[in-house]
Amino acid sequence: MRLDISNVNEVNFAKAPLIPALIQDVDTGQILMQGFMDQAALTHTLESKKVTFYSRSKQRLWTKGESSGHYLHVERVYTDCDQDSILVFARPDGPTCHLGTQSCFGDAKPNLGFLAELEQIIVARKDSDPQSSYTASLFAKELSRSCQKVGEEGVEVALAAMKNDNQELTNEAADLLYHLIVLLQRQGLSLSEVVSCLQSRH
Repeated sequence: MRLDISNVNEVNFAKAPLIPALIQDVDTGQILMQGFMDQAALTHTLESKKVTFYSRSKQRLWTKGESSGHYLHVERVYTDCDQDSILVFARPDGPTCHLGTQSCFGDAKPNLGFLAELEQIIVARKDSDPQSSYTASLFAKELSRSCQKVGEEGVEVALAAMKNDNQELTNEAADLLYHLIVLLQRQGLSLSEVVSCLQSRH
């Protein structure tokens, strides 16, 4: 996989030998952690495609996940306008924080990022017991049932809008988004691919 890199060769380590690096989940947008990089840490991050910091406590390079196995796989790297800080979009293997949470910043996350989180929940539940999981029951049925549900929910969204009932419209839109994600997963597609399609049209 080729990394998407923006201006990282212009990072100004002459201004400060250690610069802050913010790590963000590439799918959900959640801020996962913040650390510091020197030139060697940045180079190792780009070469290994795993987030690597300079640990001020260990006084050495430290790849996140080297002990826990919860690596942060690098997707995109950017520097800010002053070239003295870095933003890394990464895909985490598991919880980022040593406390066992997804982020070192607790539950702080963007609202729209929940769609990606919901997609991950749907993926995790699709092979569960259909008797105990509505999501699993949808995957256990014929594809035509998921197609039908998306059609039904789409009609209900339109009807709620025609009635000018915003509460019902919100609920029906939520049902539509959920069933659409299920249908996409059944076809081997992700929300990211849909977003990429939208971006290409922009």
